[in-house]
Amino acid sequence: KKEKASALHKLPTDLRQALTSTPDAQAAWKEITALARNEWICWVTSAKKPETRQHRIERARTELLKANADRVAGRDALIVDRAPANGSNR
Repeated sequence: KKEKASALHKLPTDLRQALTSTPDAQAAWKEITALARNEWICWVTSAKKPETRQHRIERARTELLKANADRVAGRDALIVDRAPANGSNR
């Protein structure tokens, strides 16, 4: 069953740049579900301060790099589980 496109958020430019600057993070981004991507986007864009948003972008990139390394090594990581829960400050 396909997820509704209207419920999905657009990838913000700053998060897109962080992902495209790191091919392994970008590869992991493409591997996760649309729902998981949406959770990451919501978490990043919900930051109130620019420095918090930047920290969250870096954390997303780092977590995606870890997940990609696990995938490449054959450890089938559940990337969606690494997405922070709503309400998490960092």
